[in-house]
This record gives sequence, C-alpha cells and structure tokens, in this order.
Amino acid sequence: MSDIIHLLPDSVANQIAAGEVIQRPASVVKELLENSVDAGATNIKLIVKDAGKTLLQVIDNGCGMSETDARMCFERHATSKIKKADDLFAIRTMGFRGEAMASIAAISQVEMKTKRMGDELGVKLEIEASNVISHEACNTPNGTIVSVKNIFFNVPARRKFLKTDSIEMRHIIDEFQHVAFAYPSLVFSLYHNDNDVFLLEKGTFRQRILGLCGKNYNEKLVPVEEETTLLKISGFIGKPEFAKKVRGDQFFFANNRFIKNAYLHHAVANAFQGLIAPDYHPAYFLNFTLDPGSIDINIHPAKTEIKFEDEKAVYSIIRAAVKQSLGKYNISPSLDFTTDNSFEITTPRKNDQIKFPQIRINPEFDPFKKTTPLSSSGAGYINHSSLQGEPTGGKMDWEKMFNPESPSGNGNNEKEYSSTQTIKREDETTLNFGETDSVAAFQFHGKFIMSQIKSGMMVIHQQRAHERILFEKFLMAAEQNKGMCQQLLFPQNVEFSTHDFDLIKELSPEVSRLGFDLGEFGKNTLIIRGIPVQAGDADAKVLLEKMLEIFKSTPGSLLTERADHPPGKSENNRNYLAFSLAKLTSVKTGKKLQKEEMISLIDELFACEMPYVSPSGKPTLITISLEDMDKKFQ
Repeated sequence: MSDIIHLLPDSVANQIAAGEVIQRPASVVKELLENSVDAGATNIKLIVKDAGKTLLQVIDNGCGMSETDARMCFERHATSKIKKADDLFAIRTMGFRGEAMASIAAISQVEMKTKRMGDELGVKLEIEASNVISHEACNTPNGTIVSVKNIFFNVPARRKFLKTDSIEMRHIIDEFQHVAFAYPSLVFSLYHNDNDVFLLEKGTFRQRILGLCGKNYNEKLVPVEEETTLLKISGFIGKPEFAKKVRGDQFFFANNRFIKNAYLHHAVANAFQGLIAPDYHPAYFLNFTLDPGSIDINIHPAKTEIKFEDEKAVYSIIRAAVKQSLGKYNISPSLDFTTDNSFEITTPRKNDQIKFPQIRINPEFDPFKKTTPLSSSGAGYINHSSLQGEPTGGKMDWEKMFNPESPSGNGNNEKEYSSTQTIKREDETTLNFGETDSVAAFQFHGKFIMSQIKSGMMVIHQQRAHERILFEKFLMAAEQNKGMCQQLLFPQNVEFSTHDFDLIKELSPEVSRLGFDLGEFGKNTLIIRGIPVQAGDADAKVLLEKMLEIFKSTPGSLLTERADHPPGKSENNRNYLAFSLAKLTSVKTGKKLQKEEMISLIDELFACEMPYVSPSGKPTLITISLEDMDKKFQ
C-alpha cells in the first residue's frame, strides 16, 4: 500500500489560506484600506465595479514601497509589523503591505503600482493566481495603487457562492465605514460603477458620523467622554427616542480598530435600561484607547473580536460613562438631593398686589340631610354630600363598583345602574346575559372583541386580526399592481443612510405596488409624493422609515396563503413589505371600536384565506366552549 499523505503544492496551499482571510470582496477592501492607513496616506480612494466582482481599486498618497518591498509583500508569511512572537501583544498598526497580499494574489488578478517620494520611477507588478506575470519600472504618482480584478476567477466554486451585487456592496460599505469612522482626520472617497457613494473630508469624529450616516444624526447624538488609568473612552451615543429594533448603528473601536463584542454591547444596553424597550437597540459610536498589552487582537482571523485582560472592569467603566452622559445631558431623569423644594416661596416684587386667601361656604348645605344608615342597627351614618356641599341622590349604588365604565364614587353621575342582568355601554352595544339572541360584539379592555357563537364564546385579538386582514389586502393589491395611493398635499423629503437608501431602491418596485409614490431627490434622499390609502393621515416620513425598519427585523418566514411553494426573492420581499405596512396601519390595542366596526372586522377576518393566525404565526382568535365555562363554576 502506497503512502497517502503528501505536501500540497504552493498554489493550492495559497488558495486554501486565502479562503481563511478573503471570504468575499469586502475582505479585500478591509485589507487594502488598512494597508493604506498604515502607509501614512492622507487621501484614500476606493473604486468598485460590479460590487467588487470585476474590480476593486485602492489609490492612496502614502509612503509607497521600494522595489524589493513591492515584490516581498506578495510572499507568504511576509509582514512588516512582527519580528518576534512578543510583537503579537504590542500591535498598534493595521499591517503595512503583507500577510493578506499573498492571499489576495492567490485568488485574483492583481496589478500594483507604487512609488516612494524620493524615487524617480516607481515599480509595477502584475500577479495572477500567485504567479508573477510582469515586474517592471513605471511612471506613477507618489503612493500606491492596487487593482484587484476578477476575484475568485480561479476558484469558481467560491465565486458561485457570492451574493447579489446589492448584498456584496453592502458588505463593502460596511468595511469602508469601519475604517473611515476610525480615522476622521483622513480624506476618504468611495465610487461604485462611476457613481460617488461617499466623499468624506477630514474633520471631527462628529462630522465623520454625519458624513457616513446622514446629517439628520446631528440631533440624535450625545457625547461621551471618560478617562481612567485602564482606558480612555470618547465618542457618541444615540438618544433613547431614536433607538431601533434592528441593529446597525453600533460601533466599537479599540485603538482605532473596529471590533465586535457582545459583552460590551450589553454594558451600553444596560446603561439605557428603563429608557428604551427591551427589544430595542441604542446607537453608539465609541472609541477605546488602551494599552495594546492589555488586549489580544489575534483571537479572530479578521481581528474584529478582541479579548480584554480585565473585561469586568472595562464593562463597568463603559456602563458608568454612558449613564453619566445620559444624566449629564438631561436624557435620563435625575433627582437632586441637595435642594429642598418643599418651601419654595416666590419673592413678591414692589408693586405686586397681595391676594389674601378666602373662605367660601355653601349656605344651603345641611349636614343632616340625605343620610344613609351604615347598618340596620343604626350604628352610624354616611354623608353623600359632594365637596361643594350639594346633596346627591339618596340610595348608594354599590353596583357601580362592578362596572368598569362608571367612575367610582362620583355622586354627580346621572346614569342609573341597576342590579339587573342587562348592562348598557356608552357605545350603545348591549350585552344581555339573559337574552343571548341580542348579543353581537363586545369590546374588552380595548384589546379583545368577544362574540357569541353557537358552542360558546369567541375572543378575537383585534390588532392581530386587523393585521391579517390588511396583510392579505396589501398582498392582493401588490400582485395585481392595484395599490391605491393618496397624493400628499406637501411632499416630504427623507434622508436615509447609504445602506437603507440602497435597500429602498432595491425594493422600490414592490413599494410602489403597495401604493407609495416615491422618487429620488439627491444623494441618499427620497421624495414621498404619495402613500397608501389605508395609511390614513399617518406621517409619510415616519411611515416609510418604520416600514423599512420592520422589514429588516422581520423573521425569516411569514404565514401566507401560498404555503404550497417557496416564494421567490421578489415575492418574499413583497410578503415582508406587506407585513410591515399591515403592522403599522392596523388598529392598535387600546383603540375603542364602535359596534359596526367590530362586526365589520369579524366579517372581514373570516373572509381571509387564513383567518386563524396573524402573518407572523400568532393566533388571531380563541374559542371557549360552554362546557369549559361550566367547569369553571363547579
């Protein structure tokens, strides 16, 4: 039997190693941008074509490289920041031309031009699948230009699993933002298919946030500053009222490197406890400056996760710093224990008229009139006179205590309630426990609709039922392209983040089918000219923003009437958008319904294809049989 273990060829080993570092075009963007930062560049330009599948090009005005360095950076295990093992725990830079360059060259066609400031000529290299095609002198500006073409051209299985251009571009924008946030003093620009996506001038961290997330973030930010012997914290948090159900505006940076850390995220969320709902996430943009020896950045291949030497102390400092900012800028309620407000008397001015207190009495008040015995033995009496001394009715209606609609103890209430079996509600709906034929519908606690059925009683969740009704109506209108639109008298402009703007553009055909009339109005801005008729007088801007937020947070499956086949992408988006709009425009818990509205809702619910469950799969109604009710009284 022959030997079965052998060494891999270098080309195959490089491709396997590349797969660990280069997972998609965004991975290339991350490595190239970080290299440019460490090269000392002050102006970095990223050019993307076809979401990076055709071209990724980074142009910087950094220090450039010598001819030897240019060739060495494409070798495996080449690095500029590590000379011994101890250097792993003192890393302050991102990495200057090395490590990842060999992985990038193994799965793409790379062209690099670089020139140092003091050199007359630069050097040009062309590498394809780790093979050097050409190496020659060239005339090029100071700095470095790296062009990565046809990523995964020699690994078709990997290229086949790349997502759509819109998804891959979102990942590229994410990586671009991570680097641009960390270095607000540098000029960054991003172009996709010859269109400018970001043009960021150097400035403060706040200006960089506004440049990447939109100018409307200016009113949402609260500064955070704290310095201890362990670490220094600086940055901004979002105000509680702008928290969202989906994540997306959460950024931690440790020594100018973007990181993810669920433990520290919990520290920030804990500081917001009591100010936002439990399932909402606050926005934050926080920088940590600390000793590199107290963290380990090599626990993750992409270095997006780090390990702190004293995580509990870091947790406490972050939580305290965020709570301090919330209190300092009057975002959270606070108590002042140093001021006694019990005897605050306004000092009168010289010409002020002094008003003396007056005593008013009712001359017709008779304390011996209209009294009711407390007990049959006459042990005491209860006076039913009002506070103004006006007498009220003689008999004490104790039955009012059992009527949630009547104000308890109000002697001026002119309605008379009796202990008979008929209760008259203010909405004129009669619930007669003796004559059951007259029962139609009865609203309970502004949340449920109770109605009699032959076998007992039916209880309907009014909001979920209305969601199901609207969901199927919106779906039908979208499929038939008959969404009814009401034009706005004054169209509204809405500015989105780059992510959300790209998403809403991708969804625009389906959004229009639902009844929205949208148009582009400048960079990352839409103009809303009309909204669906079912939205009523809702704020168009808030409606569109919340619909997009619910769309992003919708679970992976919805209960539709077409469960017999898996929906395509367009149909899936349509389902999610219809669900989002139905959730926003449905009648909410606490809304008082008239008798006709309740009967109409019941009729429309049972006209649906799936009346028993909401689009998210929760029950819309339950039934209680007479037998079950009889058992409760046994």
